[in-house]
Amino acid sequence: MNNVRHRTGAGFAYQRGLYGFGIGIAVLDSGIYPHPDFNSPDNRIRVFRDFVNYRETPYDDNGHGTHIAGIISGNGYLSKGRYMGMAPKSHLIILKILDHHGNGTAETVCRAIEWTVRHQARFHIRIMNISIGAKANQLTVENRMLTDAVEYAWDHGLIVVAAAGNNGPSLGSITSPGTSRKVITVGAAPEIFSPAGQKSSCIFSGRGPTKNCICKPEILAPGFQICSCGNHKEHPYTIRSGTSMASPVVSGGIALILDQYPDLTNKEVKRCLLKSARPLNYPKSYQGWGLFHIPECLDGRCDSP
Repeated sequence: MNNVRHRTGAGFAYQRGLYGFGIGIAVLDSGIYPHPDFNSPDNRIRVFRDFVNYRETPYDDNGHGTHIAGIISGNGYLSKGRYMGMAPKSHLIILKILDHHGNGTAETVCRAIEWTVRHQARFHIRIMNISIGAKANQLTVENRMLTDAVEYAWDHGLIVVAAAGNNGPSLGSITSPGTSRKVITVGAAPEIFSPAGQKSSCIFSGRGPTKNCICKPEILAPGFQICSCGNHKEHPYTIRSGTSMASPVVSGGIALILDQYPDLTNKEVKRCLLKSARPLNYPKSYQGWGLFHIPECLDGRCDSP
């Protein structure tokens, strides 16, 4: 996470005292393990809702959701800040929609999204992170349900951030609901390995365009070998790769932007992200507008979106 924060310029926000305080982020995933990085010194797991097994206390029988939440909002308590997430003072609304295998249904996702929309004012939810995806570019009932659900959330003011999926590098491999025209779809950025300085193109990252010729993803963020919170006391941190990891980087970064510009609408946030992205000289079907970079968002790009 140190590298992630460096590449996205998050330190620029921290220098201004922006840590995402008061920003609620809904995470639709496999749940959350009550890791010290979320509950020490204060508990920032504001809500836990289980749409799979209907348990009442936070748990994560897969680990994916805990990793995502750590990238967004972990405060690095156990690692002395090394694995701190992007917005360590934001609070989490955790909606468990995936089982212990990491599988779920469109119906469950839709119920969780509807619940989030109904409770967004009560829990100050501004952002919804969805690091899941159905099969790429297939016009199925499931895909239509997912797309309609995230657009329902977007139309009710939520900033919806979705993963591009890991079905790349072929064209048209964006997974649903990342195919939605409205939401912010995030791909995994190429990584630079030292000391040799070789680049990895993160070939797994989903590419556009969609069947409706929409340019996707809009933006890239680090998503390769990200160390974040684990779901076992004996292994408090774990490494994962994928666009699932890139999406929460952007979700957490948006919380920092909202900390400075709390009145921005979801459309204004999206416009700001695209204006401030750093092109990486890759095809637009892979990189969209470029790499997510926070300083430009905070230094005038969001004043007049």
